[in-house]
Amino acid sequence: MRLYELINGIAETALADTEITDISSDTRKELKQGGLFVCIKGGSFDGHDHAAQMLEKGAAAVVVERDMGLDRQIIVPDSRRAFTRLCAAWFGHPERELKLVGVTGTNGKTTSTTVIKYLLTKMGHKTGLIGTCCNEIGDEILHTERTTPEPYDLFELFREMADKGCEYCVMEVSSQGLEQGRVDGCLFESAVFTNLTQDHLDVHGTMENYYQAKKILFSLCKKAVINTDTDYGRRYFKEISCDKVSFGEKDENTDFFACDCKLSAHGVSYICKHAGDSFGVDFAMPGDFNVSNSLGVLAAMSSLGFDVKQCAELLRSFGGVRGRAETVDTGRDFTVICDYAHTPDAVENILKAISSSTDGRVVCLFGCGGNRDAGKRPLMAKAAAEYADFLIVTSDNPRNEDPDAIIEDILAGLEGSDTPYIRITDRREAIHWAVKNAQKNDVIVLCGKGHEDYQILAGGRKIHFDEREVVREALAQLG
Repeated sequence: MRLYELINGIAETALADTEITDISSDTRKELKQGGLFVCIKGGSFDGHDHAAQMLEKGAAAVVVERDMGLDRQIIVPDSRRAFTRLCAAWFGHPERELKLVGVTGTNGKTTSTTVIKYLLTKMGHKTGLIGTCCNEIGDEILHTERTTPEPYDLFELFREMADKGCEYCVMEVSSQGLEQGRVDGCLFESAVFTNLTQDHLDVHGTMENYYQAKKILFSLCKKAVINTDTDYGRRYFKEISCDKVSFGEKDENTDFFACDCKLSAHGVSYICKHAGDSFGVDFAMPGDFNVSNSLGVLAAMSSLGFDVKQCAELLRSFGGVRGRAETVDTGRDFTVICDYAHTPDAVENILKAISSSTDGRVVCLFGCGGNRDAGKRPLMAKAAAEYADFLIVTSDNPRNEDPDAIIEDILAGLEGSDTPYIRITDRREAIHWAVKNAQKNDVIVLCGKGHEDYQILAGGRKIHFDEREVVREALAQLG
């Protein structure tokens, strides 16, 4: 691709037009001779420090935010956002060949995107998915590293989806991805807001910053679908200017209103009221939060032009999401549930759902991630203690923090609580203990890992760790 074609509408330069062979912002990857290198300043690394070196290695030019005094530099106001647009142009703007559906929020993104893809596929539309658990192109499953990929990976994935005949792409859109401009220039057919509760304050600093980061998505969409059951949702609904619809359980004046909700260990059912009509909805995932998730899905499908009653009928056959209230077969007289709950409200939601539909004890095993928002650690403990009958406090992904120090932060939230607990730092040992000491009709809820099949230890070392396998190991030891 020619330089002037690539930077058209993004930057201006007096450099001679030339053929660009490659584009990158990562000094760790070898840039082809004649490639374009984009210098991005991060939290601990600044690509500008390597601009001259990249030119020496054969880059045709470097894109920078400030004058580096280099002969072949192109100056832009924001190189990170410029990189997103350059990646889109490099891959021939595949985002314009797809109908994009975005979902943002603290919790519910994975369930919502998975169900929307399921419904679109059932209706005969080949659909891609980008999310926390995996990326998908139709039936093809691809590995993922981030909820919202970095720009080069994202637009390369869009290109592959478009080339393989996808009509839609449903994606989780993270607050950090939005703040860093990874989806700049994209236009979403519909954008869904699920909820906003404390998380990622290690990145955003304050809830207001977190709120504003999520809000960016609604400047990039044709229609917004907003959960107005919370103050944050009602505030979004007032502040955003695009076409919008509301959904919820608290105000019958919302565009999609759920009432007569019935909860069980096997799922939820309710009456959906929309546009003067009423119809039943059955969704095979437990918990009141899945009333909200499924209702938001129906509102999103309606915003895309699909018949909402037909979508509700198709929901009946949906089987669930890996790592979201997922039952692990034990063949015993107790139950194990694997769930991704890693925020205070997510822990409350899953435990509240389980406790309301079981005759036995609710045993919650959980930990907290290292190098992440430490403020939520005692809050998770408080939530767990309120709705569980017994707690097993353990490790999650400690990263570069001392696992025992993380547990001390967690235990501070149990002060004044009479909920019994045991502390077992090693998560494998903790799961074995839970299985070995399970009582009849117990429900053991493994919180925090969900779909993950790994643990992240010091130095970023990632080891294989699948809780389903660990449960089977523990069951085998029981004989």
